[in-house]
Amino acid sequence: MSAARSIFVVEDDAKIAQIVADYLAGHGHRPRIFPDARSVVDCARREPPAAIILDVMLPAGNGVDLCRQLREFFPAPILMLTARVEERDKLEALDIGADDYVTKPFSPAEVVARINALIRRSEGRMTRNPEAQAFLVDEDGQRIAWHGAWLDLSPSEFRLLGAMMKYPGRVYSRAQLLDQLGEHALESGDRAIDSHVKNIRRKMAAVNADAGGIGSVYGSGYRFEPTRPARKPR
Repeated sequence: MSAARSIFVVEDDAKIAQIVADYLAGHGHRPRIFPDARSVVDCARREPPAAIILDVMLPAGNGVDLCRQLREFFPAPILMLTARVEERDKLEALDIGADDYVTKPFSPAEVVARINALIRRSEGRMTRNPEAQAFLVDEDGQRIAWHGAWLDLSPSEFRLLGAMMKYPGRVYSRAQLLDQLGEHALESGDRAIDSHVKNIRRKMAAVNADAGGIGSVYGSGYRFEPTRPARKPR
């Protein structure tokens, strides 16, 4: 990955934190170590990092609770480190918003590889060909590119599609998507979200009708699919 990115390492074990930080720095990132949870939220609000590596067991706070707080405003990847190996602990972490979960002892090289993959995915880069960007979310310009063309999106459509593009494959319920609109929600309810999704799909198809887009998940909601899923053989 070419550009240096700020990455928070929230870990109370100084030795582990330094090893992870050294590996991150060796791959061109700018790690910042936090020995506990106390200042992480404030720092993430002021200077959002590209990703956060978060230990579950922390002094002055719990990693799961911290992840939940961060997810109220922080959209970038969160990778959790923990000594807990039970499936229920992993499911809890993923359920409250973590993107990946690595158990201790771990390979720091693997952690860096995983965090790089999460960053590429969240930034809309295709992992097999980083130079080819099928989509790009320009937060500052409040616009989204799809296969080389800027989409003509309303503010609400930008918020919905931008949120889903940050986490390709993640299923969002209609209620979760409505929350993304905030003060831009001129209408409420499932019909409003369905209407926005219909308009977004139409605009994306006008650029490339054979590419992916927003897929429906029966009984659950919608998800962004960078490529069109292969049809199952009959």
